[in-house]
Amino acid sequence: MIQQKVWGTTSPLIQRENFEVHRIVIDSGGYCSKHYHEAKSNAFYVECGELLIHVWNEDSDTQDTTRLRAGDMTTVAPKKLHQFEAVEDTVCYEIYWTEISEDIVRKSFGGLKNV
Repeated sequence: MIQQKVWGTTSPLIQRENFEVHRIVIDSGGYCSKHYHEAKSNAFYVECGELLIHVWNEDSDTQDTTRLRAGDMTTVAPKKLHQFEAVEDTVCYEIYWTEISEDIVRKSFGGLKNV
């Protein structure tokens, strides 16, 4: 289902309790609100176009900006104030997940077989 936004559109592709993927299309000059997520990490992977990801430092009004082009990806940690901004028409994938502490239970160990 495509959802209209002031900056473009978003389409949820996968929505699970601890993991989501959205395809977002952002019009040139479009930007989202400054916001943060309490528990979710947030990654942006650019398919085409150019996207700026602004992340504000907790103790000041200064920000770090990451410029993403096709094939680039960046991650924003939970509770980090951030915003995206499209330099040109952009298609990207926004990925959200919550961390689950160690959840692997090993029944054997990996290795290399002599071939």
